[in-house]
Amino acid sequence: MPKVIKKRIYKKAEIETEEQVKERLENLKEKLAERQRNLIKYGAIILILIIAIAGFFVYYKSTSQKAKNLEYQAYKTLYGPVLPGVHKQDNISKALELFKKSYDTKKSPSSLYYSAICYYDLEKYGDSINTLKNLISKYPDDSIYTPLAYQTLASAYILKGDLSEAKKTLNALYNLKGNLFKDVALMQTAIILEKEGKYDEAKKQYEELTKKFPESPLKSEAAAKISAKKEG
Repeated sequence: MPKVIKKRIYKKAEIETEEQVKERLENLKEKLAERQRNLIKYGAIILILIIAIAGFFVYYKSTSQKAKNLEYQAYKTLYGPVLPGVHKQDNISKALELFKKSYDTKKSPSSLYYSAICYYDLEKYGDSINTLKNLISKYPDDSIYTPLAYQTLASAYILKGDLSEAKKTLNALYNLKGNLFKDVALMQTAIILEKEGKYDEAKKQYEELTKKFPESPLKSEAAAKISAKKEG
């Protein structure tokens, strides 16, 4: 029996009406408008960020300059000539306020250190010690002001009569990286040990100074101490 061949029926493609075309165009326009709004929004955010970053750097630069100016005025007041009728202590107090303002404007180890020096010169050793300890805590790796802080801190303890803390501080100074003030640490430790009547221990400090730091300006004094002990 012959196979019946079925005719394939093709559906007519649906033809969009004018209204449907308009609707699609409107949808497309809305999507494009939404994309444009997003681009404008993101662009505005980026612009705000750029302005904020630029503003930060301008602020940072201006505060840095202001802090430097205050510190410079403080140096001049502290180390400049004392005018007639003005007491040195008044200059030191004024310099202290300027150094503190500089530090408040922009934190730095230099302004903190010189604030401590002002307290020291005003014989406010407790305030000087606290400021120096704050510096050491905040800037433990500073290669200049941290050794200076330890050295001044030891001197403040000595003037307060706290020789035990002075020796601890000098030991910490000696164990810092680099050689800055290591000879001073040995010399001051030896002097304290002599005050305590520990002459043999003091002698070891003097000997270490002469051997390890032959170029130190303190070498001749240390050598003289060693010779005096031998003669004695």
